[in-house]
Amino acid sequence: MFSRTPRPATRRLPIPAWVLRAIASRRGRLGLAVGAAALLVIPFVASSYELDLANQVLLASVGALALMLLTGFAGQISLGHAGLMAAGAFTVGIAYKEFGAPFWVALPASAVLGAMLGLIFGLPSVRLRGLYLAVSTLALHFVVIYLCGEYETNRAMSSAIMVNAPVVFGHQIYGDRIWYFLLLAAVVVTLILCANLLRSRTGRAWGAIRTNETVAAAMGINVPRYKLLAFVISATVTTVSGALFAYQRGFVSVDAFSFYLTIQYVAMIIIGGMPSLAGALLGATFIVLLPHAIQGVLLPMLGADNPGSAFAAIYAAFGAVMIFFLMFEPRGLLGAWRRIQRRLRFKRVPLGEVSE
Repeated sequence: MFSRTPRPATRRLPIPAWVLRAIASRRGRLGLAVGAAALLVIPFVASSYELDLANQVLLASVGALALMLLTGFAGQISLGHAGLMAAGAFTVGIAYKEFGAPFWVALPASAVLGAMLGLIFGLPSVRLRGLYLAVSTLALHFVVIYLCGEYETNRAMSSAIMVNAPVVFGHQIYGDRIWYFLLLAAVVVTLILCANLLRSRTGRAWGAIRTNETVAAAMGINVPRYKLLAFVISATVTTVSGALFAYQRGFVSVDAFSFYLTIQYVAMIIIGGMPSLAGALLGATFIVLLPHAIQGVLLPMLGADNPGSAFAAIYAAFGAVMIFFLMFEPRGLLGAWRRIQRRLRFKRVPLGEVSE
């Protein structure tokens, strides 16, 4: 009998799979290099308005990745995304106003609260699914918003809670350019975390649950455990994004976390393309920039005296875009891009090389 020599264990690199695929080709390496250079150059060539939009895109990307992890990959519907962001932001606001807590205390506190809320948000998923689960998370959203509104009205005695710029290693984080690099680092860390989770046993369990819970349970997967884990991880990342929002904006107000914000994040993952981390980034960029693009087109046409009509048109255009993607492009922007790539690749094949 021949004995087999065991293979040395290979350690997976903490890099998303689509990045590894791009590195494998020369064109992909060139594209990644150009994209990385463009991201690093943006804060030095963009105006203050454009840099603020870029920061909004980066903030939205963190929240969109968290929701994509829960809904796109684990298959759990949640309408409490804005409530979780409000919880993270108000944790920072309350910690600063009441206790003067620094950045390195308030940010982990928001993450711990997010994990706790994720456990509470996820408990209904053990018995509920589909529309019933969505309604339960929506109810918890309104509970969180109500509690935050009560604090803002009765305790803070103002329409917003002001938060000073954080101090990290003795340096104050102030200015859109510094925040751009900090938020870019947050997006990269979140992307790596999500990518490695999806390549682990947890990610495979989520995929099985998304496909069919009954079959997943028959395969020996602890369905309730992995459902709760998806809610806890997603909620933790979401509250951290809310905390970053509070620090970056310098204030906390319950008006910034309406149910419309939840709809925006749901639209990000749908329009970007599910299930895909790259789709979450594309969707976040598209949804953040869409209202500003529409406003830039409509305001000169309607005139400065009629801004209300432009804002109404933004809401109408937002709904029309969602309907368009649901009906004609259910795989989102990423699906459309892949279809275009396939067509271009087919056209480049010489006619004589096409086998029947």
